[in-house]
Amino acid sequence: MIVSTLSDERVKAALAAVESQTVTDLEKVDMLVEIAMGLQQKPRFVQDLHHAVSLYDRALALCPTHDRLLAARIQARKATALNATPLEELDLVEQARQLLESALGELQREGSKEEVAETEMNLGLTLQTLAAKGRARISDAIAAYLRALRTFTRETHPTEYAILHNNLATAYLSMPMAEPNAKMREALAVQSFEEALKVVTLVEQPVEYAMLQNNLGNALQYASSSHGVENNLRALAAYDEALKVRNPKDTPLEYANTISNKANALRNLPDDPLKPERGNCGNLRLAKQYFEEAKYIFHRFGDMAKVQLTVEVLRDLEQELGSPPDVALTSFTKGGLA
Repeated sequence: MIVSTLSDERVKAALAAVESQTVTDLEKVDMLVEIAMGLQQKPRFVQDLHHAVSLYDRALALCPTHDRLLAARIQARKATALNATPLEELDLVEQARQLLESALGELQREGSKEEVAETEMNLGLTLQTLAAKGRARISDAIAAYLRALRTFTRETHPTEYAILHNNLATAYLSMPMAEPNAKMREALAVQSFEEALKVVTLVEQPVEYAMLQNNLGNALQYASSSHGVENNLRALAAYDEALKVRNPKDTPLEYANTISNKANALRNLPDDPLKPERGNCGNLRLAKQYFEEAKYIFHRFGDMAKVQLTVEVLRDLEQELGSPPDVALTSFTKGGLA
């Protein structure tokens, strides 16, 4: 509660300063935006984001009517604050979309290409959030990301490049696989994860590296392809890269997700890829070990949904290995764990 109180006091101080006659309106706008950005960058409570939105609104009210570019910049920042609120508040995300679309026109006329690309990137994220709830088209989000990539290249803006490709990959995978060109979208998702990994490194960004490798493994494992064995081998390599970071001590839940994904890939691999007729009893036993370990971790942290899912997979494995089953269950759903 102390942090929340401090943010309240900062907002009060900012609004009090705005009432002062000793500074110009532009100086007041700059001050309001600076404090709003500070609240937004490291929010500890949702209230901090609401405070930021209020300060942006006050700044917009003070913005000179002739300075359309400044107003567009503030609108774009306000949109990012709205977009950071909990996903349940979709009306705020809708407001963010309207602000970004409104700001984009002025930024395209008077702003820098980087400002335009950043706005396109944030618009894509907003559309992707809304698309997940059936309130936008995922194809529009993909188009916004692709426009942003014209400016945010791997050489000039590696961080934005990686974010865009990760978002693109998840957008491609969220599209219905029954639609035409589904295989192409799966291939594009894999390609985007690989592009992101060209700039995200194990040494400099280990958490992001592990996430991308895990997601790449999932994309490879569940791709509709005639090269199932090859894809699963590549998926195993990706999971092993993720496990260089994810471990049972420091990141137990992430570790459990990745070993579950790895186990599922092992279930679909022959022990000897060159001699598949010999079966995969060895890989099934190794998969069972991973699932047992994951089940223990999920149970320890109270994630009973994943415990149940893992128990279901273990039942199937016991049947495949010829062991007496304990409970009747099914198998992993397509998609993998993050």
